[in-house]
Amino acid sequence: MFEFFTDLKVDWMGWRRPLIFVSVAMLVAGLVSAGWRQMSGQEPFNLGVDFKGGSVLTVKFREKPTADAIRSALNSSGITESVIQDSTDKTDEVLIKIPIIEGEERPAQAVEGQEEPTAVAATQVDKGRQAVKSALDTFGKEAEPTLSLEQDAEAAYKIVGTDSVGPVAGEQLRDAAVIATLLGLVGMLLFIAYRYDWTYAAGAVVAVFHDVLVTLAFFSIFQWEIGLTVLAAMLTLVGFSVNDTIVIFDRIRENSVLNRDEDLYTVTNRSINQTMSRTVVTNGLTFLSVLALVLFGGEVLRSFSLALFVGIIVGTYSTIAIASPIAIWWQSKLGRAEMKDIGAKEVTSTKLASASRRSVTRRPVTR
Repeated sequence: MFEFFTDLKVDWMGWRRPLIFVSVAMLVAGLVSAGWRQMSGQEPFNLGVDFKGGSVLTVKFREKPTADAIRSALNSSGITESVIQDSTDKTDEVLIKIPIIEGEERPAQAVEGQEEPTAVAATQVDKGRQAVKSALDTFGKEAEPTLSLEQDAEAAYKIVGTDSVGPVAGEQLRDAAVIATLLGLVGMLLFIAYRYDWTYAAGAVVAVFHDVLVTLAFFSIFQWEIGLTVLAAMLTLVGFSVNDTIVIFDRIRENSVLNRDEDLYTVTNRSINQTMSRTVVTNGLTFLSVLALVLFGGEVLRSFSLALFVGIIVGTYSTIAIASPIAIWWQSKLGRAEMKDIGAKEVTSTKLASASRRSVTRRPVTR
């Protein structure tokens, strides 16, 4: 593979404390942002329609405008968090998702034989329909209720379907996403512990948690919208972060066997420097792809691309600043070793805990 750095000698472990301080600062900033919004009566995160509920409308156009034109019309009417999707089987139809319309009054008494939440949902759908209709009227009038779009020659569109997404469904989706993420982390923890050592697994999982929490901190601070696409990006980041971490861990294990007399500090620094070219090539190409999504992906992919953009930067950084220091800290504790910075008067020779417990047998090669 092409290498940018042939003889890199950077003391990454010497920068571990400042780098960890940066991570703690970002996490604290996100926590303060979420806590302050919660105490002021606001939502800590800007949840999308899929999580906090809203209305879903299917609109059929005579001459379908672009998604940006529809979104601009909705923004002009005060609906700033809309989701516009083209129908997969009908080229003249568009699916419009809008959040809950604020200022809704709950009915004083539910209709006999009908539960109150259903009545509230029906009221919310009506409010959403009226809000969307007022925005779409800029493209022309809606077809009469008793006529189809083809029968009304003067109509430009017709709302052919309305539905609601309640907050209960949003809560179920949120819980399912959290469970899926935790199960993925548990699976990675078990695999890394089996393949390498549980100390490596601890460092990798802590780094993954760090990447997800820091990305969520950015979403809380800047109030970027969180939808199902953001959850997909978070799950992608879990695999991305672990993959980069495992590459460095594998090189640490190889160097610890080949250089048993070197201290853990030196082995880790050499391993990070040796894999830096691979990190720059693979992560750099991924970063350029995500950057293109951020710049040219449009509003539909905005939250997804921003989550990947922040996550890739943080994931690459956490491999060096979080995963490796935690792993070697545990290894040095188990091996009863004292890790000292380069430049100290005395350098204690240490062995990896996993290397001290596992013997390496060299088998003769038959030619």
